[in-house]
Amino acid sequence: MPSWKDNVDVIVHEGKISVPYSWTVGSTLSRFYCELRDNGKIWGNRCPSCGKVFVPPKIKCIDCYEDLHDWIALPGTGTVETYTVVRYEEPVLHPRKAPFVYAVIKMDGADTGLVHIIGGVDPEQVRVGMRVEAVFEAKREGNILDIKHFRPMK
Repeated sequence: MPSWKDNVDVIVHEGKISVPYSWTVGSTLSRFYCELRDNGKIWGNRCPSCGKVFVPPKIKCIDCYEDLHDWIALPGTGTVETYTVVRYEEPVLHPRKAPFVYAVIKMDGADTGLVHIIGGVDPEQVRVGMRVEAVFEAKREGNILDIKHFRPMK
């Protein structure tokens, strides 16, 4: 017995949806974001067992599983460890118009990398090992984009 599906062409329509939602970042990231917003400072936290410093801060050390309560202020400077140049527009996902640079920045005083935007420089000029400093937004809202970008140090 033939099925009605035998004479139906499959049509594929590609589309994108936006799914706005709210979620709590928890007490550790809340403190991190409040410091960005209220004081324009980047803070990390240190493991009491191995001494590793995390930025963004973590609840537990990923190596020792110790609770992390030792907060330290970082100077806001660091070194580009790796990067990519974004060359296409994706307004829902990207915080900037292309082209722009996403980089992993090893903050001075920390042992982990922070993913953020490199600005104030032509994307083709960004290099691994480049020294950078944080530039904060004038009006901050309590999220990672309170750091406007990192720019090359002079």
